[in-house]
Amino acid sequence: MDGKRLYCIRGAVCCENTKDSIQENVGLLCSKVFAENMISAESLVNIQFTVTPDLDALNPATALRHYDTGVDTSAVPLFCSQEPVVRNMLPKVVRLMVTAYLPEGTAVVPSYLNGAQVLRPDLGRGSSV
Repeated sequence: MDGKRLYCIRGAVCCENTKDSIQENVGLLCSKVFAENMISAESLVNIQFTVTPDLDALNPATALRHYDTGVDTSAVPLFCSQEPVVRNMLPKVVRLMVTAYLPEGTAVVPSYLNGAQVLRPDLGRGSSV
């Protein structure tokens, strides 16, 4: 891929332990990451999710498959695992890592939404959705 390199873009979102909340919040997070980083279906390599153990109503990969982000992820490998349990961890969090080919020199934009901003206050970004 001439002029492109592999990037990973991180993000996280807090949600309630319901199918609707997980689907809506994962969809919004992915939509925001895709839009702010100008990610297309062709540039995607894979998407990895982790979830805290208190979220078991819906797998985030399944949530993404059923949400229209504007980017076709049907051929993109998705993977989900449980976040390691750490004392005083933020509850009800879905974390995201998108791997994609983007133009060399791209300044990637992470997204932390709906209370997940506390995970990375050093970034000073994200919305309060």
